[in-house]
Amino acid sequence: MFIKELKIENFRGFKEETIIQFQNGINVLIGANNSGKTTILKSLELLFSNNSSKYLKTEDFNHNTTIEDLKTKSPKVIISATLVESKDEDRFSDDLITVSTWLTKIEKPYEAKITYEFALPEKDEKEYFDLINSINSNEINSYWNEIESTIIKKYTYKIFIGNPEYKNPVDHDSIKQFDFQFMNAIRDVERDLFSGKNTLLKEVIDFFIDYDIKINNIKKSEKSKQIKERKNLFSKEAQNLIDNLQSRMITGKKEMLKYVEETGANFDNSKPNFDGKITDTELYSALKLVVQNETGITLPATRNGLGYNNLIFISLLLAKMQKNSSKEYLGDNAKTFSILAFEEPEAHLHPNMQYKLLKFLDTNRSSHEVRQMFITTHSPNITAAVNLDSIVALSKINQNITISYPGKVFNSSEKDQKSKKYVERFLDVTKADMFFAKNLIFVEGLAEQILIPTFAEVENKSLIDSQVSIINLNGRYFNHFLKLFDTNNNKNAIPKKIACITDLDPVRKLNGSKEKWKICFPFMLNLDNEEYSYKKSSNELTTKFQDRDNSLIRVYTQSIGSTFEYELILENYSYVNFITESVINHDELATLMNSIKPNMNEEDLKELIGHIREGSFKDKINNYLKKDNITSAFEKARHIVAARYLKSIKKGEIAQELSYTIIENCLNHDKDRNQFKVPLYIREAIEWICR
Repeated sequence: MFIKELKIENFRGFKEETIIQFQNGINVLIGANNSGKTTILKSLELLFSNNSSKYLKTEDFNHNTTIEDLKTKSPKVIISATLVESKDEDRFSDDLITVSTWLTKIEKPYEAKITYEFALPEKDEKEYFDLINSINSNEINSYWNEIESTIIKKYTYKIFIGNPEYKNPVDHDSIKQFDFQFMNAIRDVERDLFSGKNTLLKEVIDFFIDYDIKINNIKKSEKSKQIKERKNLFSKEAQNLIDNLQSRMITGKKEMLKYVEETGANFDNSKPNFDGKITDTELYSALKLVVQNETGITLPATRNGLGYNNLIFISLLLAKMQKNSSKEYLGDNAKTFSILAFEEPEAHLHPNMQYKLLKFLDTNRSSHEVRQMFITTHSPNITAAVNLDSIVALSKINQNITISYPGKVFNSSEKDQKSKKYVERFLDVTKADMFFAKNLIFVEGLAEQILIPTFAEVENKSLIDSQVSIINLNGRYFNHFLKLFDTNNNKNAIPKKIACITDLDPVRKLNGSKEKWKICFPFMLNLDNEEYSYKKSSNELTTKFQDRDNSLIRVYTQSIGSTFEYELILENYSYVNFITESVINHDELATLMNSIKPNMNEEDLKELIGHIREGSFKDKINNYLKKDNITSAFEKARHIVAARYLKSIKKGEIAQELSYTIIENCLNHDKDRNQFKVPLYIREAIEWICR
């Protein structure tokens, strides 16, 4: 079985009844601060933990309420979990027995339910209403303060099983079968780690001592016999130590106890002496956890960093859970269902270790007897270590918490499953950041990723303050990733603003031919419709989202350009600072830029073209000029310079150089800042995403 569903009502950030769905195995809860991640773990603890307090405080109620609400009914917290039969149920024969009295559905797959309720007893309701109605204030806090000082102490908790309408109380024996371990974010691993006198280490040592016998495939009686023989042998050897101590104390003992007679402590012919024995369990406290390197040198574990000790602690905790589930060791006291709630495992861990830890927990879940895990995190490294189905995304919008399931946005169609696999393959640490930023800008390549933050500065916008991350998709793969955020089409999608910046990338091919589409310059579009067919590569994406003004997803592309760099020069046709070190045709481009004038005529245009060296590029330009009799000389010149620039750069190198140029010349000098123009479509995207 596994916990499939959790319902929370009026607990902390959850006001209305909210349903959170889980999968069998690992569940990773992500979201901004105060989005409800810890509340979910605490809810599970209230239901399944045998050791934690079940009483809540006034601040645990949801305070997003009105005075009228408080006057209508006393606040109440209700939390319930639904457990269902799992596909691997045959491996766990005691599951159904454990929840047999909890069942709400007996047909396969069976369902069981447990409900926690923290409420004011009915007999105290009159006192509550008398108190609340006696308060003469328009301040909601006045009412909560009275509840805190007078009423909260009378609240009680109850845990019901099965249909909550029947109010059947949970039986102690069944809840004992659950092993709930909670590692919170503020943890002191040293307290339970370094000495055998501490609880965790002592429990683990006691289970794994004589482990070679315990795992041996022999009869249980024979195992007990062999372990008993070892204990007896240990006791005999330990007695030698006691005898040795006694012999060393013969003379000293006489002197030490000489005052017994004088104080009268030897009345009734009795006197004190020393005796004792040592058992193996008593010696656990003498064991210290150390770290030994390959040279044989040992150091106390206190010399480790916090991250290393956290990993050791986690390992011992998993070992303890293995012990707790061992029927051979604990008999009827063994746990049937173990739950690990882990808050922010990234605390004190290096990013690579975060990734490795989650991979370990995922792949070794069954062998370590941890049936289900619930992990909260702010780390892209951890999110990247699990599949999409494991992720539960929480968003807080206008005080309301929304639950999203990235793995469920993809349906069973071949197309959607292909997209899902694509996203999972490329969900490395950089792209996993898309789950944590408030808003996103999706771009096609490195140039946009590098330059857009600089453009935002030019526009006096801060992507950092707006919590915007730029995600480079390394191509036109928007549709794969947009499924995760398209709330208009899927209720499981994550609600956040997405600006897609894509290139127009015009292409053409000969009419009637089977050849592939080939990239062409924007000025070639529809220039020769009799011979060629034309299209804009970004059309599919822009068409899909152009009529969705209320959508959280918007697409921005060039109006007449082709690529990011082309559009940049169209807007800044005379900005010679963009002819950086890696740009070829350096002198030619500088001459072309200096030749452009807004009021230039055809003669000026011919003079400009004369500066272009002979070759295929110039042939294309001349062919263009023969067929275009409409566009002005100035507009033709802008396109010619932009096209020449595009043919003269290597995109990987130019992005870094342009960023440096803009920072040095535009952000630091008002004259150049006023001269430089951020491409319109990028300017609009930055304005919208930061709004």
